[in-house]
Amino acid sequence: MTKKMRLVRLIPMAAAVLAVFLLANVSLASSSQDARPRARDIGIHIGIFAPGPWNAITDVKGVKVGHVTLVKGEGKLVPGSGPVRTGVTVILPHDGNLFQEKVPAAAYVLNAFGKSTGLQQVNELGNLEVPVVLTNTLNVPLVADAVIEWSLRNNPEIGILTGTVNPVVGEVNDGGLNDIQGRHVRKEHVFEAIANAKSGPVEEGCVGAGTGSSCMGWKGGIGTSSRVLPPKRGGYTVGVLVQTNFGGVLTVNGAPVGRELGRYSNSADFPYEIPQVENPDGSVMVVVATDAPLDQRQLERLAKRTALGLARTGFYSSNGSGDFFIAFSTAERIPHSSPLTLETDVVSNDSMSALFLAVVEATEEAVINSMLKATTVVGRDDRMVDAIDIDEMLAVLKEYNVLNWDATLPPWGAAK
Repeated sequence: MTKKMRLVRLIPMAAAVLAVFLLANVSLASSSQDARPRARDIGIHIGIFAPGPWNAITDVKGVKVGHVTLVKGEGKLVPGSGPVRTGVTVILPHDGNLFQEKVPAAAYVLNAFGKSTGLQQVNELGNLEVPVVLTNTLNVPLVADAVIEWSLRNNPEIGILTGTVNPVVGEVNDGGLNDIQGRHVRKEHVFEAIANAKSGPVEEGCVGAGTGSSCMGWKGGIGTSSRVLPPKRGGYTVGVLVQTNFGGVLTVNGAPVGRELGRYSNSADFPYEIPQVENPDGSVMVVVATDAPLDQRQLERLAKRTALGLARTGFYSSNGSGDFFIAFSTAERIPHSSPLTLETDVVSNDSMSALFLAVVEATEEAVINSMLKATTVVGRDDRMVDAIDIDEMLAVLKEYNVLNWDATLPPWGAAK
């Protein structure tokens, strides 16, 4: 047998071995991600309101979340080919035909350094008629096209017998780890994420649209949390899902974790021998769901308050941060073919404050969950973004006495 023949036979074998190796790595990453705790699992209890059963955006009845995660290749960046570290995440307000049965919605932009689409019409008309979809920056047009195609399949009259559809797509720039020029999220991935969307526990960390994101010097990703108001405040549920990719100074329950661990934005400006966070910029997408009956104006007020929850984690909305917040209510459905007038009940303005506090708490906890559940990722050009070390974080939190507040502070525990 010639050397050439042996080489030809060995190439498929090597490819097969490499494929198994990569699949094993993806599987191991998934397993280790499952093993990492959420905030409450390790005694980080944020705020005074209780979470829902899943402590997730899916605690709002009818809301479903789906992910497709794309991990392929390793080593040197070959634009258009890989390595791929990206994905897509979808949030469905209900199981019905969203175009025919819209939901009240609003959007708020804190810092508009981003390429999200569809938010202007959401605010103009006060409704949402598609799933909210999250992905990477350069994939927005392809993903928006997929949302349009999905809507046309379910509503063939769009653009012929009735108006057009408004795709809502949010993004962060995951180009630090991902071959973002490749725009690897295709329409079939969007369709798959929608088809696989489910209620119950939500995958967090390096999944879907959070696969290639980074947060305050560590690996970020998808995170979620919820709050249930007391019966006297309506008993409403507020759920939040975040896609974290921003800079800042990590703070957990008021403890300066980022400073204690020597990793924070602008660290290069100080004369200390500490690891430097290369870029303080980034982005964050926040999606809020609630079963409280709210109109567009009230939902925009709710969306604005997510910025306060972000700030409590150390976020500060840098110059290059694209900070886009979307909120919707499942309490009412707005028919596409509407009568002359519509009658709806809404929460009074005087009753909004509890909802504001709930969304602040849920946003803060969702960010922490996104970082705790994330695993270390090696991406293009062998760049590595490591997951936060949980033992190191816990040591700081113990030092500042900010753990297990549910057992020591009102309203859940006795003050000591």
